[in-house]
Amino acid sequence: MNWEAFWLTVRLAALVSTLLVAIGIPIAYWLTYSRWRWKFLVEAAVALPIVLPPTVLGFYVLVALGSRSPLGRWWESLTGHTLAFTFEGLVIGSLVYSLPFAVQPFAASFGAVDSKLLGASATLGHSPVATFRRIVLPLSKAGLVTGFALSFAHTLGEFGVVLMVGGNIPGVTRTLSIDIYDQVQAENYSSANQTALLMLILSFFVLSIVYGLNRRGFGRHRSAVGPRQ
Repeated sequence: MNWEAFWLTVRLAALVSTLLVAIGIPIAYWLTYSRWRWKFLVEAAVALPIVLPPTVLGFYVLVALGSRSPLGRWWESLTGHTLAFTFEGLVIGSLVYSLPFAVQPFAASFGAVDSKLLGASATLGHSPVATFRRIVLPLSKAGLVTGFALSFAHTLGEFGVVLMVGGNIPGVTRTLSIDIYDQVQAENYSSANQTALLMLILSFFVLSIVYGLNRRGFGRHRSAVGPRQ
């Protein structure tokens, strides 16, 4: 078992899923409540990583992070090296790749909130921010947990994007999925099986917790809409 690759993968998944909560909630809120007629184009762009081949997505992320791009040049001027083939580059690529797995559950949970509660909150003088904080978020806990867990599990199993963006640098960009590939190429099937089994158990454990919480009605409770404080 390559424990160095294991902890790097877990660190990457935890960081990406945490960042996606901060990034995904505003996007999901806008997608849920915006009435812009061309909103479907944004929805399609967010969902694109689901259907796009990882190598295609990884290629364009690699180009965007390279020294010829504005972002790559800016980063290189600050650090002396490009974002490509670094852990930071892996984080950016993983954020793009796992974005729909966070945004879609978030948006679905926001859309399931009773509109009467939102109307009552507005009638009582609460601002949209206060309504979101006091009503929408508490009633959307199940969706938030689901989005976090799905993006975490999805990042754990990345291969094409991380290989294209980060390469295969031990201790820097070599994740568990790449380590499994290396072990198979070396015909070390016993080690590959141990790592693959660990990923299987870990992913199953995460998803079991999520679906178990949702089955028990996690986050479903009545929100009291009181007068504005």
